[in-house]
Amino acid sequence: MIRRLLMALALAGALHSAQATEAAQLAADPVLEARVMKVAEELRCLVCQNETIAASHADLAVDLRKQIRTKLSQGQSEQQILDFMVERYGDFVLYRPALKASTVLLWVGPFALLLIAAYSLTRAIRGRQRRTDPLTPVDAERARRLLDESPPGP
Repeated sequence: MIRRLLMALALAGALHSAQATEAAQLAADPVLEARVMKVAEELRCLVCQNETIAASHADLAVDLRKQIRTKLSQGQSEQQILDFMVERYGDFVLYRPALKASTVLLWVGPFALLLIAAYSLTRAIRGRQRRTDPLTPVDAERARRLLDESPPGP
């Protein structure tokens, strides 16, 4: 029990230390941090996939922000960093990938799936309408007789 408590305290201390280190880096050079966030807004978090690495708290996103910070400190341009990330992780890492032959599926895919779903839904609805056959003369006569025989309501 005591061992678990000590491990939990050590873990909490390590997390607090890591957050304090990142906060110190953010406060050290606000101009550099603004550039880091500008580049980070252009890159997709590969863990979360629906948010930028600027907004993500995933370990990979934190590491990528550190890498961007380091590269900017070394004098690399924002475009050089984006090119490096694309070379390393592919076009998917870009939050807004350029429209080119290799990324057409990223741009057209969702719309194509939407059209396929709409087409399938339309066919299914029309198919159900066709299956609803009108009453045959025999069934119509039987329905009329049943309605005539029913007692009047109160």
